[in-house]
Amino acid sequence: MEKLLSFIPTQAQAQVQEVLQGAHVNIKITKKRQTKHGDFRKLPNGNAVITLNATSNPYRFLITLLHELAHFKVSQKQFFRSKPHGIEWKKAYRETLLPFLNPIIFPEPLCSLLAHHMKNPKASTDRDFKLVMALRAYDPETEHTPIFELKEGQEFQLENGRAFVKLKKRRTRFECRELHSGKIYLFSPHAEVVPV
Repeated sequence: MEKLLSFIPTQAQAQVQEVLQGAHVNIKITKKRQTKHGDFRKLPNGNAVITLNATSNPYRFLITLLHELAHFKVSQKQFFRSKPHGIEWKKAYRETLLPFLNPIIFPEPLCSLLAHHMKNPKASTDRDFKLVMALRAYDPETEHTPIFELKEGQEFQLENGRAFVKLKKRRTRFECRELHSGKIYLFSPHAEVVPV
């Protein structure tokens, strides 16, 4: 519990302890994963496991923890046919996050953006551009840049070394061509890349 609390904003730690009291869920903190901030699984033996990426951004960590706890709550009610991010989960997420939704825990503009996001929460906060950009202000300094800030025709690399060139914007994403293969990929506007 002590390790978990060290990732959470100080003002929310007592509330998190209350929420977790009596919750039969194992929480593991992992290294950063590229494709997700956290996940929830119910094991064949019935045990519940939440994994969360270690991050220096306490607000992103708390949001992810509450997101995954909503999955846990839904699993406890035995909704066999519920969609992973369907009506039951959205209701559970709102109920889980609402007690934390105040400017003492989430500073502005995060609190307002999160309140707006909760009207119809998506499967990932990464789909809410304004919220992602507001959360980014609490990330440590880095050489990474959101792809929407690059100019058309500018080259960039991913952490794994793959190189791309930014092409045109589609409706919400950017077309980018991988330099090695020539294949076209779509990137979210806030995907963080290293300009070349």
